[in-house]
Amino acid sequence: MSLPTTLTRMWLTRSVQPFRFYNEADQQLRFSHCENLGLYVHIPFCRSICNFCPYCKVVYSKDLCNRYIDALIREIHLVGSQHPGKKAVTSLYFGGGSPALAANRLSEIIAALQEHFTVSQGIGVELHPADVTPPVLRTLKAAGVTKISIGVQSFQPKFQKILGRSDTNAETLRKALARMPFETVSMDFIFALPGQTFRDLRADIDTAFRNGANHVAIYPFIDFTFTESTIPAMPRRQKRTLLDAITRYCTHRGYVRTSIWTFAKNGQANYSSMTRDNFLGFGCSATTLLRDQFKINTFSVPEYCRQVDAGFLPTALTLRFTARQRMVYYLFWTAYSTQVDPRAFERFFGVPLSKVYGAELQLARLLGFIKKENSIWHMTPRGAFYYHHYENFYTLAYIDKMWGILRREAFPEQLEL
Repeated sequence: MSLPTTLTRMWLTRSVQPFRFYNEADQQLRFSHCENLGLYVHIPFCRSICNFCPYCKVVYSKDLCNRYIDALIREIHLVGSQHPGKKAVTSLYFGGGSPALAANRLSEIIAALQEHFTVSQGIGVELHPADVTPPVLRTLKAAGVTKISIGVQSFQPKFQKILGRSDTNAETLRKALARMPFETVSMDFIFALPGQTFRDLRADIDTAFRNGANHVAIYPFIDFTFTESTIPAMPRRQKRTLLDAITRYCTHRGYVRTSIWTFAKNGQANYSSMTRDNFLGFGCSATTLLRDQFKINTFSVPEYCRQVDAGFLPTALTLRFTARQRMVYYLFWTAYSTQVDPRAFERFFGVPLSKVYGAELQLARLLGFIKKENSIWHMTPRGAFYYHHYENFYTLAYIDKMWGILRREAFPEQLEL
Protein backbone atom coordinates (compact mmCIF):
# COMPACT_ATOMS: atom_id res chain seq x y z
CA MET A 1 0.00 0.00 0.00
CA SER A 2 1.27 3.47 -0.86
CA LEU A 3 2.31 5.43 2.25
CA PRO A 4 0.97 8.81 0.96
CA THR A 5 -2.51 7.39 0.35
CA THR A 6 -2.55 5.52 3.66
CA LEU A 7 -1.59 8.62 5.66
CA THR A 8 -4.04 10.80 3.71
CA ARG A 9 -6.86 8.31 4.27
CA MET A 10 -6.16 8.16 8.02
CA TRP A 11 -5.97 11.94 8.28
CA LEU A 12 -9.11 12.74 6.31
CA THR A 13 -11.27 9.92 7.72
CA ARG A 14 -9.92 10.54 11.25
CA SER A 15 -9.54 6.78 11.58
CA VAL A 16 -7.00 4.00 11.11
CA GLN A 17 -9.78 1.85 9.65
CA PRO A 18 -9.07 0.94 6.01
CA PHE A 19 -11.65 0.74 3.25
CA ARG A 20 -13.02 -2.79 3.75
CA PHE A 21 -14.80 -4.51 0.88
CA TYR A 22 -16.71 -7.73 1.51
CA ASN A 23 -18.20 -10.40 -0.72
CA GLU A 24 -21.71 -9.11 -0.08
CA ALA A 25 -24.42 -8.35 -2.59
CA ASP A 26 -27.51 -6.36 -1.68
CA GLN A 27 -30.27 -7.48 -4.00
CA GLN A 28 -32.21 -4.32 -3.18
CA LEU A 29 -30.35 -1.07 -3.93
CA ARG A 30 -31.49 2.09 -2.18
CA PHE A 31 -31.33 4.61 -5.01
CA SER A 32 -34.91 5.93 -5.09
CA HIS A 33 -34.10 9.02 -3.01
CA CYS A 34 -30.70 9.70 -4.61
CA GLU A 35 -30.38 13.08 -6.32
CA ASN A 36 -28.00 13.72 -9.23
CA LEU A 37 -28.03 10.01 -10.02
CA GLY A 38 -26.19 8.90 -13.16
CA LEU A 39 -26.05 5.65 -15.13
CA TYR A 40 -23.08 3.75 -16.56
CA VAL A 41 -23.07 0.67 -18.81
CA HIS A 42 -19.93 -1.37 -19.52
CA ILE A 43 -19.44 -3.20 -22.83
CA PRO A 44 -16.15 -5.14 -22.47
CA PHE A 45 -15.56 -6.29 -26.05
CA CYS A 46 -12.60 -5.21 -28.19
CA ARG A 47 -11.26 -6.27 -31.58
CA SER A 48 -7.83 -6.64 -30.00
CA ILE A 49 -6.40 -5.92 -26.54
CA CYS A 50 -4.13 -2.89 -26.09
CA ASN A 51 -1.37 -3.83 -23.65
CA PHE A 52 -1.51 -0.46 -21.80
CA CYS A 53 -5.27 -0.52 -21.14
CA PRO A 54 -6.29 -1.48 -17.57
CA TYR A 55 -10.03 -1.74 -18.12
CA CYS A 56 -12.09 -4.91 -18.06
CA LYS A 57 -12.17 -6.20 -21.63
CA VAL A 58 -12.23 -9.40 -23.71
CA VAL A 59 -11.71 -10.13 -27.39
CA TYR A 60 -14.97 -9.77 -29.32
CA SER A 61 -17.07 -12.82 -30.10
CA LYS A 62 -20.52 -12.34 -31.62
CA ASP A 63 -22.10 -15.19 -29.66
CA LEU A 64 -20.54 -14.16 -26.34
CA CYS A 65 -21.44 -10.52 -26.95
CA ASN A 66 -25.09 -11.40 -27.61
CA ARG A 67 -25.23 -13.57 -24.49
CA TYR A 68 -23.69 -10.75 -22.50
CA ILE A 69 -26.15 -8.15 -23.82
CA ASP A 70 -29.07 -10.44 -22.93
CA ALA A 71 -27.73 -10.70 -19.36
CA LEU A 72 -27.07 -6.95 -19.24
CA ILE A 73 -30.68 -6.18 -20.10
CA ARG A 74 -31.81 -8.58 -17.37
CA GLU A 75 -29.57 -6.80 -14.84
CA ILE A 76 -31.08 -3.46 -15.86
CA HIS A 77 -34.59 -4.78 -15.18
CA LEU A 78 -33.51 -6.41 -11.88
CA VAL A 79 -32.35 -3.01 -10.61
CA GLY A 80 -34.72 -0.66 -12.40
CA SER A 81 -37.87 -2.49 -11.30
CA GLN A 82 -36.99 -1.73 -7.67
CA HIS A 83 -38.18 1.86 -8.13
CA PRO A 84 -41.91 2.49 -8.76
CA GLY A 85 -42.39 4.48 -11.95
CA LYS A 86 -39.44 6.17 -13.67
CA LYS A 87 -36.48 7.51 -11.73
CA ALA A 88 -35.01 10.81 -12.94
CA VAL A 89 -31.29 10.54 -13.72
CA THR A 90 -28.76 13.00 -15.08
CA SER A 91 -26.79 11.14 -17.73
CA LEU A 92 -26.08 7.76 -19.26
CA TYR A 93 -22.60 6.71 -20.40
CA PHE A 94 -21.44 3.60 -22.25
CA GLY A 95 -17.80 2.59 -21.79
CA GLY A 96 -15.62 -0.35 -22.62
CA GLY A 97 -14.12 -2.00 -24.42
CA SER A 98 -15.53 -0.81 -27.71
CA PRO A 99 -19.30 -0.36 -27.26
CA ALA A 100 -19.73 0.19 -31.00
CA LEU A 101 -19.08 -3.55 -31.50
CA ALA A 102 -22.57 -3.93 -30.04
CA ALA A 103 -23.98 -0.89 -31.87
CA ASN A 104 -26.84 -2.89 -33.37
CA ARG A 105 -28.08 -3.70 -29.84
CA LEU A 106 -27.47 -0.38 -28.07
CA SER A 107 -31.04 0.71 -28.86
CA GLU A 108 -32.31 -2.37 -26.95
CA ILE A 109 -30.16 -1.51 -23.94
CA ILE A 110 -31.25 2.13 -24.00
CA ALA A 111 -34.91 1.11 -24.36
CA ALA A 112 -34.57 -1.18 -21.31
CA LEU A 113 -33.07 1.67 -19.29
CA GLN A 114 -35.78 4.07 -20.44
CA GLU A 115 -38.44 1.74 -19.03
CA HIS A 116 -37.12 2.64 -15.57
CA PHE A 117 -35.21 5.92 -15.90
CA THR A 118 -35.61 9.34 -17.50
CA VAL A 119 -32.28 10.74 -18.72
CA SER A 120 -32.08 14.54 -18.71
CA GLN A 121 -28.50 15.36 -19.77
CA GLY A 122 -27.84 13.09 -22.72
CA ILE A 123 -26.33 9.74 -23.62
CA GLY A 124 -22.60 9.27 -24.24
CA VAL A 125 -20.70 6.44 -25.92
CA GLU A 126 -16.95 5.74 -26.10
CA LEU A 127 -15.69 4.91 -29.60
CA HIS A 128 -12.54 3.44 -31.09
CA PRO A 129 -11.43 5.61 -34.05
CA ALA A 130 -12.08 2.66 -36.38
CA ASP A 131 -15.76 2.84 -35.41
CA VAL A 132 -16.18 6.49 -36.39
CA THR A 133 -17.95 5.76 -39.67
CA PRO A 134 -21.23 7.15 -41.05
CA PRO A 135 -23.13 3.84 -40.61
CA VAL A 136 -22.05 3.42 -36.97
CA LEU A 137 -22.67 7.09 -36.15
CA ARG A 138 -26.08 6.89 -37.80
CA THR A 139 -26.98 3.84 -35.68
CA LEU A 140 -25.88 5.60 -32.51
CA LYS A 141 -27.82 8.74 -33.36
CA ALA A 142 -30.97 6.72 -34.07
CA ALA A 143 -30.60 5.05 -30.65
CA GLY A 144 -30.61 8.46 -28.94
CA VAL A 145 -26.88 8.99 -28.37
CA THR A 146 -25.99 12.68 -28.04
CA LYS A 147 -22.30 12.54 -27.03
CA ILE A 148 -19.35 10.52 -28.25
CA SER A 149 -15.80 10.16 -26.95
CA ILE A 150 -13.19 8.94 -29.43
CA GLY A 151 -10.09 7.21 -28.02
CA VAL A 152 -7.54 8.69 -30.40
CA GLN A 153 -4.61 8.61 -27.88
CA SER A 154 -2.43 10.45 -30.43
CA PHE A 155 -2.61 11.43 -34.08
CA GLN A 156 1.14 10.97 -34.41
CA PRO A 157 2.48 7.65 -35.71
CA LYS A 158 5.48 7.66 -33.34
CA PHE A 159 3.20 7.57 -30.29
CA GLN A 160 0.68 5.21 -31.86
CA LYS A 161 3.60 2.83 -32.37
CA ILE A 162 4.61 3.13 -28.70
CA LEU A 163 1.03 2.32 -27.70
CA GLY A 164 0.71 -0.53 -30.20
CA ARG A 165 -2.12 1.21 -32.04
CA SER A 166 -2.71 1.71 -35.75
CA ASP A 167 -2.58 5.23 -37.20
CA THR A 168 -5.69 7.43 -36.99
CA ASN A 169 -6.54 9.60 -39.97
CA ALA A 170 -7.91 12.96 -38.79
CA GLU A 171 -9.43 13.80 -42.17
CA THR A 172 -11.41 10.54 -42.16
CA LEU A 173 -12.81 11.41 -38.74
CA ARG A 174 -13.69 14.93 -39.85
CA LYS A 175 -15.66 13.73 -42.87
CA ALA A 176 -17.63 11.18 -40.86
CA LEU A 177 -18.39 13.64 -38.07
CA ALA A 178 -19.45 16.33 -40.53
CA ARG A 179 -22.07 13.97 -41.95
CA MET A 180 -23.42 13.00 -38.52
CA PRO A 181 -22.96 15.75 -35.88
CA PHE A 182 -23.33 15.22 -32.13
CA GLU A 183 -23.84 17.60 -29.21
CA THR A 184 -20.42 16.70 -27.80
CA VAL A 185 -17.55 15.17 -29.74
CA SER A 186 -14.69 14.49 -27.36
CA MET A 187 -11.29 13.11 -28.34
CA ASP A 188 -9.04 11.40 -25.79
CA PHE A 189 -5.26 11.74 -25.71
CA ILE A 190 -2.56 10.26 -23.49
CA PHE A 191 0.17 12.51 -22.15
CA ALA A 192 3.48 11.72 -20.41
CA LEU A 193 4.58 9.24 -23.07
CA PRO A 194 8.34 8.76 -23.66
CA GLY A 195 9.79 11.68 -25.63
CA GLN A 196 6.48 13.56 -25.73
CA THR A 197 6.76 17.35 -25.78
CA PHE A 198 4.42 20.30 -25.47
CA ARG A 199 4.63 20.73 -29.23
CA ASP A 200 3.46 17.13 -29.73
CA LEU A 201 0.44 17.58 -27.47
CA ARG A 202 -0.40 20.98 -28.89
CA ALA A 203 -0.42 19.48 -32.37
CA ASP A 204 -2.82 16.74 -31.24
CA ILE A 205 -5.17 19.23 -29.57
CA ASP A 206 -5.17 21.56 -32.60
CA THR A 207 -5.77 18.62 -34.93
CA ALA A 208 -8.70 17.45 -32.81
CA PHE A 209 -10.43 20.83 -32.77
CA ARG A 210 -9.86 21.30 -36.51
CA ASN A 211 -11.40 17.93 -37.29
CA GLY A 212 -14.72 17.77 -35.51
CA ALA A 213 -13.98 17.78 -31.78
CA ASN A 214 -15.45 20.39 -29.45
CA HIS A 215 -13.96 18.75 -26.34
CA VAL A 216 -10.64 17.05 -25.56
CA ALA A 217 -9.45 14.87 -22.69
CA ILE A 218 -5.72 14.64 -21.98
CA TYR A 219 -5.17 11.74 -19.59
CA PRO A 220 -1.83 10.88 -18.00
CA PHE A 221 -0.24 7.53 -18.80
CA ILE A 222 -0.35 5.31 -15.70
CA ASP A 223 1.64 2.07 -15.57
CA PHE A 224 -0.69 -0.48 -13.98
CA THR A 225 1.13 -3.49 -12.54
CA PHE A 226 -1.17 -6.05 -14.16
CA THR A 227 -0.89 -4.77 -17.74
CA GLU A 228 1.78 -5.94 -20.16
CA SER A 229 2.91 -2.43 -21.03
CA THR A 230 6.65 -1.75 -21.15
CA ILE A 231 6.29 2.03 -21.50
CA PRO A 232 8.56 3.83 -19.00
CA ALA A 233 7.07 6.51 -16.75
CA MET A 234 7.89 10.17 -17.38
CA PRO A 235 9.75 11.94 -14.51
CA ARG A 236 7.52 14.05 -12.26
CA ARG A 237 9.15 17.42 -13.01
CA GLN A 238 8.90 16.86 -16.76
CA LYS A 239 5.27 15.75 -16.40
CA ARG A 240 4.37 18.90 -14.45
CA THR A 241 6.03 21.13 -17.04
CA LEU A 242 4.02 19.40 -19.75
CA LEU A 243 0.69 19.64 -17.90
CA ASP A 244 1.23 23.31 -17.00
CA ALA A 245 2.16 24.17 -20.60
CA ILE A 246 -0.97 22.50 -21.98
CA THR A 247 -3.15 24.20 -19.37
CA ARG A 248 -1.72 27.64 -20.27
CA TYR A 249 -2.13 26.97 -23.98
CA CYS A 250 -5.76 25.86 -23.71
CA THR A 251 -6.61 28.76 -21.42
CA HIS A 252 -4.94 31.22 -23.80
CA ARG A 253 -6.99 29.79 -26.67
CA GLY A 254 -10.17 30.45 -24.70
CA TYR A 255 -11.07 26.82 -24.07
CA VAL A 256 -13.14 26.04 -20.97
CA ARG A 257 -11.53 23.74 -18.43
CA THR A 258 -14.24 21.22 -17.50
CA SER A 259 -12.06 18.96 -15.32
CA ILE A 260 -8.43 18.30 -14.38
CA TRP A 261 -7.65 16.88 -17.83
CA THR A 262 -10.46 18.11 -20.08
CA PHE A 263 -11.01 21.27 -22.12
CA ALA A 264 -13.97 22.32 -24.24
CA LYS A 265 -14.50 24.85 -27.02
CA ASN A 266 -17.54 26.09 -25.12
CA GLY A 267 -19.29 25.51 -21.82
CA GLN A 268 -21.98 23.33 -23.38
CA ALA A 269 -19.60 20.58 -24.54
CA ASN A 270 -18.99 18.13 -21.71
CA TYR A 271 -18.14 14.46 -21.33
CA SER A 272 -17.58 12.96 -17.88
CA SER A 273 -18.91 9.73 -16.42
CA MET A 274 -17.09 10.26 -13.10
CA THR A 275 -18.15 13.59 -11.59
CA ARG A 276 -21.59 12.53 -10.36
CA ASP A 277 -22.86 12.40 -6.76
CA ASN A 278 -24.38 8.93 -7.16
CA PHE A 279 -24.53 6.43 -10.01
CA LEU A 280 -25.74 2.97 -10.93
CA GLY A 281 -23.40 0.75 -12.94
CA PHE A 282 -24.48 -2.11 -15.19
CA GLY A 283 -22.31 -4.78 -16.77
CA CYS A 284 -19.15 -6.61 -15.74
CA SER A 285 -16.69 -4.46 -13.72
CA ALA A 286 -19.25 -1.62 -13.50
CA THR A 287 -19.39 0.21 -10.18
CA THR A 288 -22.34 1.63 -8.28
CA LEU A 289 -22.01 4.56 -5.86
CA LEU A 290 -24.86 5.32 -3.47
CA ARG A 291 -25.13 7.34 -0.26
CA ASP A 292 -24.15 4.44 1.98
CA GLN A 293 -22.20 2.05 -0.23
CA PHE A 294 -19.88 1.48 -3.16
CA LYS A 295 -20.09 -1.81 -5.04
CA ILE A 296 -18.31 -3.32 -7.99
CA ASN A 297 -19.52 -6.08 -10.31
CA THR A 298 -17.49 -9.16 -11.16
CA PHE A 299 -14.90 -8.78 -13.93
CA SER A 300 -15.64 -12.25 -15.34
CA VAL A 301 -17.98 -12.16 -18.34
CA PRO A 302 -19.06 -15.84 -17.98
CA GLU A 303 -19.65 -15.46 -14.22
CA TYR A 304 -21.49 -12.19 -14.79
CA CYS A 305 -23.86 -13.92 -17.21
CA ARG A 306 -24.39 -16.93 -14.92
CA GLN A 307 -25.13 -14.74 -11.90
CA VAL A 308 -27.66 -12.55 -13.69
CA ASP A 309 -29.28 -15.50 -15.46
CA ALA A 310 -29.91 -16.98 -12.00
CA GLY A 311 -31.71 -13.80 -10.98
CA PHE A 312 -28.99 -12.30 -8.77
CA LEU A 313 -27.08 -9.04 -9.04
CA PRO A 314 -23.48 -9.75 -10.16
CA THR A 315 -21.80 -7.87 -7.28
CA ALA A 316 -18.26 -9.01 -6.49
CA LEU A 317 -17.44 -6.65 -3.60
CA THR A 318 -19.29 -4.09 -1.47
CA LEU A 319 -17.92 -1.29 0.71
CA ARG A 320 -20.17 0.09 3.49
CA PHE A 321 -19.11 3.70 3.96
CA THR A 322 -18.52 5.42 7.26
CA ALA A 323 -19.66 9.06 7.14
CA ARG A 324 -16.09 10.35 6.78
CA GLN A 325 -15.21 7.78 4.11
CA ARG A 326 -18.17 8.93 2.03
CA MET A 327 -17.11 12.56 2.44
CA VAL A 328 -13.59 11.78 1.26
CA TYR A 329 -14.91 9.93 -1.78
CA TYR A 330 -17.29 12.80 -2.56
CA LEU A 331 -14.58 15.45 -2.30
CA PHE A 332 -11.99 13.50 -4.28
CA TRP A 333 -14.18 13.03 -7.33
CA THR A 334 -15.94 16.39 -7.06
CA ALA A 335 -12.51 18.05 -7.04
CA TYR A 336 -11.84 16.31 -10.37
CA SER A 337 -14.06 18.99 -11.90
CA THR A 338 -11.57 21.57 -10.44
CA GLN A 339 -14.12 23.08 -8.08
CA VAL A 340 -16.05 22.24 -4.91
CA ASP A 341 -19.24 24.03 -3.93
CA PRO A 342 -19.63 24.10 -0.10
CA ARG A 343 -23.39 24.53 -0.50
CA ALA A 344 -23.66 21.29 -2.50
CA PHE A 345 -21.56 19.50 0.13
CA GLU A 346 -23.84 20.71 2.91
CA ARG A 347 -26.98 19.68 0.99
CA PHE A 348 -25.54 16.20 0.51
CA PHE A 349 -24.19 15.60 4.02
CA GLY A 350 -26.21 17.99 6.18
CA VAL A 351 -23.10 19.57 7.69
CA PRO A 352 -21.01 22.57 6.55
CA LEU A 353 -17.82 21.74 4.67
CA SER A 354 -15.92 24.29 6.77
CA LYS A 355 -16.93 22.51 9.97
CA VAL A 356 -15.62 19.16 8.73
CA TYR A 357 -12.55 20.16 6.73
CA GLY A 358 -12.04 23.86 7.45
CA ALA A 359 -8.39 23.46 8.52
CA GLU A 360 -7.56 21.40 5.44
CA LEU A 361 -9.13 23.99 3.14
CA GLN A 362 -7.15 26.81 4.70
CA LEU A 363 -3.94 24.81 4.42
CA ALA A 364 -4.65 24.06 0.76
CA ARG A 365 -5.24 27.79 0.17
CA LEU A 366 -1.98 28.73 1.90
CA LEU A 367 -0.12 26.21 -0.27
CA GLY A 368 -1.62 27.78 -3.40
CA PHE A 369 -3.67 24.72 -4.34
CA ILE A 370 -7.11 26.38 -4.19
CA LYS A 371 -8.73 29.80 -4.12
CA LYS A 372 -12.23 30.94 -3.23
CA GLU A 373 -14.40 32.81 -5.72
CA ASN A 374 -18.12 33.53 -5.28
CA SER A 375 -18.28 31.11 -2.32
CA ILE A 376 -16.88 28.21 -4.40
CA TRP A 377 -13.45 26.64 -3.97
CA HIS A 378 -11.56 26.55 -7.28
CA MET A 379 -8.42 24.53 -7.95
CA THR A 380 -5.38 26.48 -9.17
CA PRO A 381 -2.99 25.11 -11.85
CA ARG A 382 -0.61 24.23 -9.01
CA GLY A 383 -3.42 22.40 -7.24
CA ALA A 384 -4.39 20.61 -10.45
CA PHE A 385 -0.89 19.23 -10.84
CA TYR A 386 -0.71 17.98 -7.27
CA TYR A 387 -4.20 16.51 -7.57
CA HIS A 388 -2.94 14.63 -10.61
CA HIS A 389 0.22 13.62 -8.73
CA TYR A 390 -1.78 12.31 -5.78
CA GLU A 391 -4.26 10.61 -8.11
CA ASN A 392 -1.36 8.57 -9.46
CA PHE A 393 -0.66 7.30 -5.90
CA TYR A 394 -4.38 6.63 -5.41
CA THR A 395 -4.64 4.72 -8.67
CA LEU A 396 -1.68 2.47 -7.94
CA ALA A 397 -2.57 1.95 -4.27
CA TYR A 398 -6.30 1.35 -4.64
CA ILE A 399 -7.53 0.84 -8.21
CA ASP A 400 -4.50 -1.15 -9.33
CA LYS A 401 -4.81 -3.52 -6.35
CA MET A 402 -8.58 -3.95 -6.64
CA TRP A 403 -8.66 -4.46 -10.40
CA GLY A 404 -5.64 -6.78 -10.25
CA ILE A 405 -7.43 -9.05 -7.78
CA LEU A 406 -10.77 -8.91 -9.60
CA ARG A 407 -9.10 -9.89 -12.86
CA ARG A 408 -7.97 -13.12 -11.14
CA GLU A 409 -10.97 -13.84 -8.89
CA ALA A 410 -14.59 -13.46 -9.96
CA PHE A 411 -15.87 -13.08 -6.37
CA PRO A 412 -13.09 -12.42 -3.82
CA GLU A 413 -13.91 -13.03 -0.15
CA GLN A 414 -12.61 -9.69 1.13
CA LEU A 415 -10.39 -6.76 0.19
CA GLU A 416 -8.80 -4.05 2.33
CA LEU A 417 -7.52 -0.78 0.86
